[in-house]
Amino acid sequence: MKRRNFLSLMAAANAAFIVPSLTQALAASGDTLTVLLPPWGTIPKQMTDRFAKETGITLNIQTMGWDDIRTKVVTSMVAQTAPAQATEVDWSWVGQFGAAGWYKPLDEISADTVSDIPTAEIFKYDGKLLALPYNNDFRILIFNKAHLEKAGIKAAPKSPEELLDQAKAIKSAGVADYPIGLPLSATEGTATAWYLLTMAFGGDLFDEDFKPLFTDKDSGGYKALQFEADALKAGLIDPAATGLKDVEIQELFKSGSVTFDVAGWAGNLAVYSDKDKSKVAGDVDAALMPSTSGKSRTFGLPEAIGVPTSADNHEAAVTFIEWMAKPENEIEIYNTLGDLPPRLSVLEQLNNEGKLFAGDKLLAQAKTVEPLFKQGTPGWYPEFSSAVASAINQVAKGQISVDEAVAQMADRAEAAKNR
Repeated sequence: MKRRNFLSLMAAANAAFIVPSLTQALAASGDTLTVLLPPWGTIPKQMTDRFAKETGITLNIQTMGWDDIRTKVVTSMVAQTAPAQATEVDWSWVGQFGAAGWYKPLDEISADTVSDIPTAEIFKYDGKLLALPYNNDFRILIFNKAHLEKAGIKAAPKSPEELLDQAKAIKSAGVADYPIGLPLSATEGTATAWYLLTMAFGGDLFDEDFKPLFTDKDSGGYKALQFEADALKAGLIDPAATGLKDVEIQELFKSGSVTFDVAGWAGNLAVYSDKDKSKVAGDVDAALMPSTSGKSRTFGLPEAIGVPTSADNHEAAVTFIEWMAKPENEIEIYNTLGDLPPRLSVLEQLNNEGKLFAGDKLLAQAKTVEPLFKQGTPGWYPEFSSAVASAINQVAKGQISVDEAVAQMADRAEAAKNR
């Protein structure tokens, strides 16, 4: 039954009769909803069971890698089929997906919910909300304080130079073979880590006209890539990182093999500090992102859930998205998966209750969050990001130089922009 028809029947019903709610109507229909999410967004079974009990909608959660999801969405939508009834929508896909008209506007989401989730603005295209964030991802420096102590280091690094020096001291002391955790595979996590280091070195990717700003040797982007190349050459980054994604770097940190999760996901602090999920639970700590200027910078990479235009069961999909945004569910997801709540009210509640690990540092870093693209994420971003990841991977493998890599990135950006 369509939502508008159902509501019309409700309005027309005699007040003396008990009218079933929308949730009860969905329960009666026995809906099954297929949702496509990455591993870190896959909600635990106790929550999917509770969702089914509350709504009558059975969840069929499909899990794929982040890069694989984007590939499936693109190929499915080009073929005019739905990859799932609700899917992951990354901040970086909004321009491309919005321009293609692949996702339905979520007009049903209440204004109060949207206003409590500031990062929802990133998921608007032509003023329409295409997806609602389920996490509040931004980057922060995460480190193993026990490693620092064993190497005689008293405080977290405040600059990229200090980070490099501390990593050398830790390696020299035999505390960790490869102290710096950075992905160097040809994947998105490699690109986003470089963006973050570009900011650490005081740079930006593009000017207001999307002209590349990272090709000059004095630019933040050039210095960031040189930093990665130097750290790898010095044996501070595991050579195997050329084949590792960001999630695999996180596993190394949890095992105690890595000292610095340089591009740490803020929400992962909850996982790293959980003794049931991490071997370094008692040693994990966080610090503001290092910077050459003394002013820490970071950017937001929120992820959201949207409904493909070719998908059926739109009402059930919206019900799921609204359910995920309920404060009690955001808190449970944070406690079980480490996804930082996108609602400001929930984030503040957790910190006030002392339930947000390193909460003061997280909130301090959150105040420095800025968009990666001040003009809005361009539709050609995925092509640029792919070029960045590929170029960095080639540098790490010794196939091209830093100069060749930044030139390659700039050429690909210009080509993508002018298509």
